[in-house]
Amino acid sequence: MTATTAPQARRPKRAGPRRRLAGPAFIAPFMVLFLLLFLAPLGYAAYLSLFQERLIGGTVFVGPDNYVTALKDPQLRSGIGRVAVFFALQVPLMLLLALLFALALDSGLLRLARVIRLGIFVPYAVPSVVAALMWGYLYGPDFGPFAQLGRELDVPVPDFLSEGWVLGSLANVVTWEFVGYNMIILYAALRTIPHELYEAAAMDGAGAWRIARSIKLPALKPALLLTLLFSVIGSFQLFNEPNLLMKIAPDVINSSYTANLYAYSLAFTGQQVNYAATVSFLLGLLIVIASYGVLLTANRRRTP
Repeated sequence: MTATTAPQARRPKRAGPRRRLAGPAFIAPFMVLFLLLFLAPLGYAAYLSLFQERLIGGTVFVGPDNYVTALKDPQLRSGIGRVAVFFALQVPLMLLLALLFALALDSGLLRLARVIRLGIFVPYAVPSVVAALMWGYLYGPDFGPFAQLGRELDVPVPDFLSEGWVLGSLANVVTWEFVGYNMIILYAALRTIPHELYEAAAMDGAGAWRIARSIKLPALKPALLLTLLFSVIGSFQLFNEPNLLMKIAPDVINSSYTANLYAYSLAFTGQQVNYAATVSFLLGLLIVIASYGVLLTANRRRTP
């Protein structure tokens, strides 16, 4: 009898030059666009922030002087403080509404759930410029429907664009725009939860509220963290809504109402491009610090 020889293990084929270049070839378009549209403008803005345009001497190198001036700028500090108050008012309400809508849609108890989901999401599809113009018309103290209805019924209607109301009015516009966006993120996270967990909890006698509290909410923590990060970035970049409502309420909303609007006004109205680049860099640094603070707080709560 002849001894049978064991089959030799197949050696993995070495990737050819085409396969080795496939990955970089797919990434190359993104890297080129990232370099041209993000890193290059960022580097140019950093370069501009180190110079000043003077009447005598032209453009001169000043190093960190622009940053020292910006840190002492009362308009910039008031704009950042105003945005911080806006964040504290608007973001918790927006995320709470998005969470409630997502839980209601995931419960399966709503009729016409697809229509309701689309109706909640539709405001996000409306451009922020159009949304600000629409709400500006609704808020109008002279021509707005709220004011007209109040005069017809002889009922006092608050001036939504007054100093005491305008921040809440801006928060209402942004909430109307982005509740649907955050709801979709949370709803998608809910759909990834295995249904076996719901069945096991129901067999143990857990009701809908107990399932939501013990299963759904813990599973939503990563998605809630993601929406919170997006909200931090979006809040400190607040621009379109105050910029458009400023035309209707110029005595309340000025060119430095938010930090982002202040940087825009410096660059395109005041022609202070170098100082505007400095303000933009400080605002970006603030967003990075705030985002890192949110992540650090979330990670500390996760660790036992």
